[in-house]
Amino acid sequence: MAPRLKNALLAENFKISLHSIRSHMLRSILTILIIAFGIMALVGILTSIDAIRFYLNSNFTRMGANTLTIQNRGLRVMMGGRSTRPKTFRAITWDEARRFKEEISFPTNVSIFVYGTNTGTVSFGSEKTHPNVPVIGTDESYITTSGNEIASGRNFSTHEIQNGSHVAIIGSNIVSTLFKKKVEPVGQLVNIGANRYRIIGVLKEKGSSIGFTSDNLCLLPVENARRYFSRPNMSYSINLMAHDPLMLDALEGEATGLFRIIRQVRTGEETNFDVSKSDNLAEILFENLKYLRMAATIIGLITLVGAAIGLMNIMLVSVTERTQEIGVRKAIGATRRTIRNQFLAEAIVIAQLGGLVGILLGMMAGNLLSLTIGSSFIIPWVWIIGGVLLCLIVALISGILPANKAANLDPIESLRYE
Repeated sequence: MAPRLKNALLAENFKISLHSIRSHMLRSILTILIIAFGIMALVGILTSIDAIRFYLNSNFTRMGANTLTIQNRGLRVMMGGRSTRPKTFRAITWDEARRFKEEISFPTNVSIFVYGTNTGTVSFGSEKTHPNVPVIGTDESYITTSGNEIASGRNFSTHEIQNGSHVAIIGSNIVSTLFKKKVEPVGQLVNIGANRYRIIGVLKEKGSSIGFTSDNLCLLPVENARRYFSRPNMSYSINLMAHDPLMLDALEGEATGLFRIIRQVRTGEETNFDVSKSDNLAEILFENLKYLRMAATIIGLITLVGAAIGLMNIMLVSVTERTQEIGVRKAIGATRRTIRNQFLAEAIVIAQLGGLVGILLGMMAGNLLSLTIGSSFIIPWVWIIGGVLLCLIVALISGILPANKAANLDPIESLRYE
């Protein structure tokens, strides 16, 4: 009987709460909106951060997962008007890169590549690309280590790499620019710079990744790029992809040690080259996102403090307006506990309604950004549960004082209150 009576009292308190909210609709709506905006700020910004993390993670994975890159300069990151100035070391020579590829004994895919130019132009007949095509000299392993795939045609052969043959692999953007009449690009002759090349492959479309797109690349055999795009102090880069992702750190140590020997770096001297993981930039950006998360939390909590004050105010006013009603309920047998629970239930209902509205608005705002940047739809379960708990805490803090005031009212004085 006791559990059934308890459930009946909870249901009655819930009904009385809804009746009180309807009786003071405008005031209740304003309080609900104050709470909703606080939760919306919290859930919306944190959902946006989750969407950005997902976007960065997926894009940097597509740029080449489990990959190390050895080059003569580090990453430069611009964030909030400040930038990290990368160290630049002496150029990595062709002999050094080739010796490294021959001597590395770790189970890994190794590729050597070099940027011939970042302002290349590719033409076919009367069609021509803008002069913004990166022309990269690569070996046969570059497509694997860079996270690319061949959509049609084939990769470079070892013979073509060694002889510097006039063959090329191009990105999908170049195909759509040059071959507008549905001409099959594989096998066609195009002009790249001052030379003619036969297209042997087309890269699978990947889209843009943090301002960079491999869909606009033009790949040539590395020996060809050395011959026709040569320049003073040409520096080569090396990609390494571990066969086992869990061995990436071990590969980094092995590669660093071997290349220090090849570059004749003495014990105790600083390494004169940079070894970066494919997710280094993502980690740097994630590190900066924590400040945004902190700011969002502070903004949301400040708004919720205002909401708590507003909710306490409406509950205190409600106690004053319903003094006679409280006297009547006490006169017919309502206990102090029943009265207190009634007003606490009312505060909880208002806060949870505000939390529900805020969570829905926050999810919409966060996923609007997710849709804009092309990320996945995010359901922030952690922040949804956190929002519900926060609203419960706000309700208890704001409702306990008015509820105790109502419970402690003298029934005789309450009945004759006007």
